[in-house]
Amino acid sequence: MSDKLNVRLNVNGKDHDIAVEPRKNLADALREECGLTGTHVGCEHGVCGACTVLADGKPVRSCLMFAVQAQGKALRTVEGLAKGDTLHPVQQAFWENHGLQCGFCTPGFLMLAVGALESEPTISDDELRHVLSSNLCRCTGYQNILKAVRAYARTVQTPGA
Repeated sequence: MSDKLNVRLNVNGKDHDIAVEPRKNLADALREECGLTGTHVGCEHGVCGACTVLADGKPVRSCLMFAVQAQGKALRTVEGLAKGDTLHPVQQAFWENHGLQCGFCTPGFLMLAVGALESEPTISDDELRHVLSSNLCRCTGYQNILKAVRAYARTVQTPGA
């Protein structure tokens, strides 16, 4: 007898029909059932932000959300940013501004930045710093992450820049 539930997750515009135990979190379902390993699992307590994905355009900690709760939501992961070999502007900004070192926290920061700036393109510098302070990085010292997100913000605020 299986205690698994059938769930349809729409991730990066593609439906994934999976069977999961009710207690399986979204991060693990994305990685194990959907094969999308760009979402990293760090603390598993919603503190570090490495598992941040977008659910209906809003950043969420996928380690704190059950996969069954994500059914019916439009999910975006780091795999959904680039278009083929063309980096998303936020990825390009991280590359150009050295916003990553080991890369473990990077997917969470990318998704957090995209979510914040797509919902509020004119976000103030103080608000941006506050939003980014919710994710943790052990390598960079944050300055280049902030520099990269500011560079991305300029492209959102001035399309074509």
